[in-house]
Amino acid sequence: MSHRRTPILIAAAALVAGAGAGAGSYAAFGTGGANTTTVVHETVAAGSPAASSTKAMSVNGVYRAARDGVVEITVTSSGGSGSDNSPFPFGGSGSQRSEAQGSGFIYDSSGHIITNDHVVANATAISVMFSDGSKYSAKVVGADPSTDLAVIKVNAPASKLHPLSLGDSSKLAVGDGVVAIGSPFGLDETVTTGIVSALNRDISSTNNFTISGAIQTDAAINHGNSGGPLLNMSGQVIGINTQIESDSGGNEGVGFAVPSNTISSVVSKLVNGQTVQHPYLGVFVQAPANRSGAQVAQVKSGSPAANAGLKAGDVITGFAGETIQSPDDLTAAVATKAPGDKVSITYVRNGTTKTTQVTIGKRPS
Repeated sequence: MSHRRTPILIAAAALVAGAGAGAGSYAAFGTGGANTTTVVHETVAAGSPAASSTKAMSVNGVYRAARDGVVEITVTSSGGSGSDNSPFPFGGSGSQRSEAQGSGFIYDSSGHIITNDHVVANATAISVMFSDGSKYSAKVVGADPSTDLAVIKVNAPASKLHPLSLGDSSKLAVGDGVVAIGSPFGLDETVTTGIVSALNRDISSTNNFTISGAIQTDAAINHGNSGGPLLNMSGQVIGINTQIESDSGGNEGVGFAVPSNTISSVVSKLVNGQTVQHPYLGVFVQAPANRSGAQVAQVKSGSPAANAGLKAGDVITGFAGETIQSPDDLTAAVATKAPGDKVSITYVRNGTTKTTQVTIGKRPS
């Protein structure tokens, strides 16, 4: 069964009256039920830049090494929705002006800052506060809703810019210590610590697609932590805190971070003004009842899968020469392809094994 989750985005805590209680969170859209996976994933880079030193430090050591590279982001928005289920995370209604807070971290000495897309989406103004209390306005350089990542930029003196290094998230192991730094409920420079609870979780993005390879952690993260770094004990960023699984809306020890290798792949394009393209097959799949493979629950009209002749009920058992034993296998296989790639798909329909060719598409917005 897939580990795909639809937890709560931890964008920010509302700062002004009228925004509504809990306006900083909303449930991500479902995509066909708890046992369903949308097979449309980003290609993850093979590696990311690493810090020059990988010496393990104490929690205090990590904080001191990283604190100047973490920022608090205040976003002004107008005309938002007051519903907790709204795709607009800051609340408000009509033409009301509302403000909310999130977190971010400095990416380079040019003033680029990484945060979550859901933190800055629909913003009319963005303010960034550095660790010394100084504030600068920022503008969105680029965003990729499919991975919930965004890059903003400030024109600040070089003395204010302390970039953090991206570690290699593929080297993480369950049980590794991690540190989260951010501004939960507007409490800047808040540090929490925990471990990597699990790896390779699937979570939902704000545009209803899947973010693969998410890191699960028990480090306390709450509203306002979104966009802040999850660091390893060497002070490298190995994830960006994005969502929580919670019945109460607060921290219950199940948080999720987009991995640093995904950040490296996506942000390098956004910084250069490029559009991030993601592979798209266009099926919803689930685990078959009595066999291995990925059973097609729904085929999107006009999708590559539809053009290749796949139908609901087909059980995909092979993709580009790889054996598919579960929906997660198909998800991972699609993620390695690029739009335009031509691959073969083996599937079983009514007891008969068939093969078809599919041209991987570009994920729709």
